[in-house]
Amino acid sequence: MHNIILPVNGMKCSKCVARVTQIIEGFSAVEGVAVSLSDAVADISFSSAEQPIPQIIKDLEEAGFNCDAQEKSLADGSVPATEDSVQVPLGNITEILRFPVSGMHCASCVATVEKRVRQVSGVESVAVNLATNSAQVVFAPAMVTADQIYEAVDNAGFKAVRDSDSLVAEGPQEKHLVLLAAGCAVPIMGLMYFPVFGSATMTIIGLLASVAQFTAGLSFYGSAYKSLRSGGANMDVLVALGITAAYGYSVLAYLGALGPGATVFFETSAMLILFIRFGKWLEARAKGRASAALKNLLQLQPATAVQVVDGVERQVDVDTLQPGDLVVVRPGEKIPVDGKVISGESAVDESMITGESVPVHKEVGAKVIGATVNHGGQLTVQATSVGEQAVLAQIVRMVEHAQGDKPPIQRLADRISGVFVPVVIVLSLLTFAGWLLAGKDFLFAFQMAVAVVVVACPCALGLATPTAIMVGSSVGLELGILFKRASVLEQISKLDVLLLDKTGTVTNGHFKCEEIIPVAGVSADDWFGLAASLESASSHPLALGIVAEAQRLHLQLVSPDQVVESGGHGLSGSVNGVPVLCGNLTLLEKHAISVNTDSLPVLPEASSTIFVAVSGQLQGIVCLADEIKQDAAGFVAHLRKLGILPVVVSGDRKSSVARVAKLLSIDQTEAEVLPEHKQNVVKRYQRAGYHVGMVGDGINDAPALAQADIGIAIGGGTDVAKETGDLVIVGDNLTDIARAILLGRKTLTKIKQNLFWAFFYNLLGIPLAAGLFYPWFGLYLKPEFAGLAMAFSSVSVVSNSLLLRLSKVKLQNLS
Repeated sequence: MHNIILPVNGMKCSKCVARVTQIIEGFSAVEGVAVSLSDAVADISFSSAEQPIPQIIKDLEEAGFNCDAQEKSLADGSVPATEDSVQVPLGNITEILRFPVSGMHCASCVATVEKRVRQVSGVESVAVNLATNSAQVVFAPAMVTADQIYEAVDNAGFKAVRDSDSLVAEGPQEKHLVLLAAGCAVPIMGLMYFPVFGSATMTIIGLLASVAQFTAGLSFYGSAYKSLRSGGANMDVLVALGITAAYGYSVLAYLGALGPGATVFFETSAMLILFIRFGKWLEARAKGRASAALKNLLQLQPATAVQVVDGVERQVDVDTLQPGDLVVVRPGEKIPVDGKVISGESAVDESMITGESVPVHKEVGAKVIGATVNHGGQLTVQATSVGEQAVLAQIVRMVEHAQGDKPPIQRLADRISGVFVPVVIVLSLLTFAGWLLAGKDFLFAFQMAVAVVVVACPCALGLATPTAIMVGSSVGLELGILFKRASVLEQISKLDVLLLDKTGTVTNGHFKCEEIIPVAGVSADDWFGLAASLESASSHPLALGIVAEAQRLHLQLVSPDQVVESGGHGLSGSVNGVPVLCGNLTLLEKHAISVNTDSLPVLPEASSTIFVAVSGQLQGIVCLADEIKQDAAGFVAHLRKLGILPVVVSGDRKSSVARVAKLLSIDQTEAEVLPEHKQNVVKRYQRAGYHVGMVGDGINDAPALAQADIGIAIGGGTDVAKETGDLVIVGDNLTDIARAILLGRKTLTKIKQNLFWAFFYNLLGIPLAAGLFYPWFGLYLKPEFAGLAMAFSSVSVVSNSLLLRLSKVKLQNLS
């Protein structure tokens, strides 16, 4: 599977997105495509190495779009003319490369890898994640290859893992090193107090310390050497200095090179290695728990399926299925692919995707999602999406991208970690010199200097943000809340205004005809069928409501001709050669159809109204009603508790919007707003100084979602990858938005706590290890205990992040 990120400028609405998607999907080599209006890019997956990029660009430009990364859409949002399109250099096409990186131990390692990869010509951006031991690189494949990026990582002293399956798990590897170190250090401690071998005891202790030094401690030297060779200095440089100083001094003292009676402390180096290895093992286990949700999700997809070919059932690998294939899903089995039900009826548990525990009823025509569980009757499903285009794969890619991203709050830690190790070495030398000048003996000053080197570690700084992001996004994943970028978890906590699209967001979006009102002297039988025929060409909720009523009345509908849809106003066209128009008063005025508003009947306050004209004459009015969602009132109450101002935004008339707002106790409304003008509403609130969120269906509200500080697409369902916005609520539960805001706040709190403790640990640990408290309180740290403290600083940060998981139950109980 090959992924290419292609810039596509000139898109200004959901129809543009649909058109771009259609053009790209028309190529047989394309496995799938996700088009983002907000980012102005198309993420294209190819099924093979064949990538017909030039032809795709040509077709897009012929359709009026622009694929030049340097070209911007015109200020008024119009699409650049085809003849003015710029020929696209292939260097503008970017690809995302994600791969594991082994050998990283701290924030300095992260900084070194990022610096080296960023220096490679053709690399646009790079984000390295210590919590997942992975790198995410955006690069121009025409300028640099993946192998060159891997080579840059290798040259930095680390290992870019080409095949993720070959990456050795940290936990088991560290466990073996811990046991090896313990096998040496524990006997040493026993022999220090019980010299059962007499004069040979110290020799045995020295041999055991040597074994620990050059087995469990050997990797520290390798990592430190590679780091220094690449021009950086990571945590292992500090560890190597510490254990070398303690071990080297003890060897010299044992050999008599430092004079008679010199102290030998082999136990210090051995215990240092044991404690640091033990800390790394605990850290690896904690990191594994933090990423467990995503790993579990990957394992949900069944490996096999029962395919039906010419009425014959056969078991096949899921990977061999193609769109259009039929599969049988029996009760208790997992649905193997995304698709639609061809026959059967059942209840399906979709909790692993949407977070909703109540099974969803499925019947013929209903969409189903791969990896969900069939609880009721037998279903026959026709595959619509397989492989990388399945919902499960889309979600995994989205979460991986979010976990690989870096929020702004990480920048301070990154800057500090870049100079951390050299500063610590300088502090260690100053400590050594200071105590010598203060009149202390060499050994005391030396041990203090070693303790400073060992106690300081940028690990906690490097893990503070990514572990919290990882756990926060994983909790969201389990609740059906998908954060597209790590920064969203930080930014969503700052919201103070939330704009709510009315239809389909706070209301059900399923309109029912409340009343059909003909004008005086006209029968509804003469025109309602024509109106329903015209509306059958639209997927707008109001149009669907009219068509549903016509079907209920058993009216015969015909396909309309020359249909023109005016966004936010209505439809015009012809049915059996008769001109028909369905829309609001603005559309009628646009077509010079006079309406005497004084003669119109009193319309129901709660209704959305459609005026119908035939052959240039107003024939009647269709009134439709939309019910408010059951959880809408509770959701608005939660927003108020969170200190967020809710505002209803809709294209409906003011009376209809005002009624919905009144029922929900919302004071502010924005009515009669056309889809293309919702973006301006967002801008107006932003200019007033508010941090604005916008909630919509992810397609019709795409420009507004893209403009908002946080765009929230609700009801992503089976098309999460194509949703515009920063946050996707997979289900249709408004309360999930409140959960997402709370989760964002809790995650940001954890990040701040982690960073505080990481800084505080070093602010306290380094002076304590340097002996600054010794003259007054007699407090200091022996080097081995400094190593233990250093190890547990990282463990404490990861463990604190894991406490975020406790919030899942509280968020689930939010109602």
